[in-house]
Amino acid sequence: MTDLELYEEMARLARQGEPFVLATVVAHSGSSPRKSGAKMLVRNDGTVLGSVGGGRVELESVRAAQAALGDGEQRTLPFVLTEEQGFACGGSMTVFIDPQGRRPLLVMFGAGHVGRAVTLLAHTCGFRVTVVDDRPDCSTHALLPGADAIVCAPGKEAFGQLALDRESFVVIATPGHLHDFDAVRGCLATEAGFVGLLGSRRKRETLLALLEQEGVGEEQRRRIVTPVGLDIGAQTPEEIAVSIVGQLIQLRKKP
Repeated sequence: MTDLELYEEMARLARQGEPFVLATVVAHSGSSPRKSGAKMLVRNDGTVLGSVGGGRVELESVRAAQAALGDGEQRTLPFVLTEEQGFACGGSMTVFIDPQGRRPLLVMFGAGHVGRAVTLLAHTCGFRVTVVDDRPDCSTHALLPGADAIVCAPGKEAFGQLALDRESFVVIATPGHLHDFDAVRGCLATEAGFVGLLGSRRKRETLLALLEQEGVGEEQRRRIVTPVGLDIGAQTPEEIAVSIVGQLIQLRKKP
């Protein structure tokens, strides 16, 4: 296994939004099984690529990596490789445990001016962005350079291609109210943790009244955040994107 193969696997996991841990030997002295710079990747399922030394050093590093996958915290593991500590090498080494790749999913309904601005900014802020729009001329990677995936389909049909869970964010800003409302209904049928709708307060009242008439309960209606975005007086698509992505970051950072 070469470092290049390890980096390629890291890139693959990051693109798919799968968390992993990179364990690196950052210091060593005397006789040690691996030297500074040796790396091991630990996947979310516990499988590994590479090695930081085998034996007890590696076993404890994998355990620490699995703990880091759970809490997202970095760790430093010092090893004194003497017989008194249960080792035979006689030297010492330090392994740094660094969790990576946990990118929250944002599904952006609508690839108009606001959708494009939100997609690009969210991508640069660490979100894994999937864009949904049924217009082929708008649903291109050339126009959506921040999109990790594009679903060119009507909102109702797109949900079959989406995997939304409690950690997922959704922002809805399609060209029309009917498409917006269809996307909201679809989201309420999932476990999406955040459902944000772009629009005026009057649009909000219309939507909530319509959902109530359709028998959608109050608890479900409360899941809809509209108007989406922080109140910063945003006007342009780029400013609106800042207000929306800022709100997503605020929620993501909340303990």
